[in-house]
Amino acid sequence: MKSGKRHLIAYIIAGILLGIILRVFVIDVEKVSGTSMEPTIKEGETVLINKLAYGIENPFSNNLLVHWAEPEPGDIITYYMNNKLVMKRCVATENTVLDFSKDSGYSLSVGGTKIPLTEQQYQRIKYDTSVPEGTVLAIGDNYDESVDSRDYGFIEVNCILGKIIWH
Repeated sequence: MKSGKRHLIAYIIAGILLGIILRVFVIDVEKVSGTSMEPTIKEGETVLINKLAYGIENPFSNNLLVHWAEPEPGDIITYYMNNKLVMKRCVATENTVLDFSKDSGYSLSVGGTKIPLTEQQYQRIKYDTSVPEGTVLAIGDNYDESVDSRDYGFIEVNCILGKIIWH
C-alpha cells in the first residue's frame, strides 16, 4: 500500500507542476479591471489569454524570452505598463502610415478608423508619420476612458505578452 500512496503523491505533485507551467507559460485567466476596452470587454469580465501567441514569456521580466510572431491589427494584446497588466487593441503595426488631423478637433486616422486625440496626445505623437519598427500602436476601444499609446507611446513587440482569445 505504501507504493500506491507514493504514486498518488507523485501524480498530485506532477499535476501541480503542470498547472504552474501552464499558468506561467501557456494560458492565463484574468479578471478585467477598468473600462478602457468597453464595450468589447467590460469591467469585471473574465478573459482568457494565450501566452504563446507571440512567443515565450520570460518569467523574470515583462518581456519575451523567445519571440516568433507579430500582433496583427485587431488583436487584443496584453502587456505591462507601470507594473500593471493592461489589455488594448493593436490598431497598427510597424511601418503603418499615421494620418493626423487638426480639423474640428485633433484626430488620428489609421486603416480607415478615426481615433480622437486630445491636444496633449496630438502634441506627443504628431511627429511620428508611421509606427516605428519593432512596435505597435495599442489603443483601448473606449477612446474617452483609455490611457494607451496616445498617452505613453508605442509598445515594443518584445514586450507584448499575450493575446486575448476569449472574453
